[in-house]
Amino acid sequence: MSDAGKPRDYRAVMVVASSAGGVQGLRTLLGGLDRELPLTVLVAQHLRRGRETQIVPVLSRATTLEVELARNGEPLRAGVVHIAPPDRHLCVRQDGRRLFLTDEERVNYARPAADPLFESAATAFGRGVIACVLTGADGDGTQGVTAVKAHGGTVIVQDPDTAAFQGMPQSAINTGLVDLVLPLERIAPAIAETVRGH
Repeated sequence: MSDAGKPRDYRAVMVVASSAGGVQGLRTLLGGLDRELPLTVLVAQHLRRGRETQIVPVLSRATTLEVELARNGEPLRAGVVHIAPPDRHLCVRQDGRRLFLTDEERVNYARPAADPLFESAATAFGRGVIACVLTGADGDGTQGVTAVKAHGGTVIVQDPDTAAFQGMPQSAINTGLVDLVLPLERIAPAIAETVRGH
């Protein structure tokens, strides 16, 4: 990952895809991450349109990381979990400095969706990206996994046998590009080890 023009307080960017059953999966994953880890986290959790989401307080109770709904133009920071807001895709600007939100058409019938997030992060950060695919009933994240690997990033997928819904993790695995397939509770330690390796 090129350091030119990038903020210096994080060493890696983790992008997370989750859908059905994902809030509990996110609680376990984020709860296992140390706030001092030089990592920023971007999450595309499929959320219902037209109703206020409670995902921020729910996840905040499970982790020492700061959790917030992502804002357009916001800089990426270590120790912060940026959640895609309902009905908006979350992406990273090409220079890697800031986030942006878009209401472009749904991807895999979802907005927010993981593929636009994964693809934009892969372009901006290359091998500094760690992509994580959790539980979900569809194939969202699969194209994003391909982009992350094409740019030298790392892909970690929840073992489908431990997922509430197997579709998303199994679709990612079927690409043949996944680095690690792990039970949910082992993903956070693997991410910490990967970040320290960067």
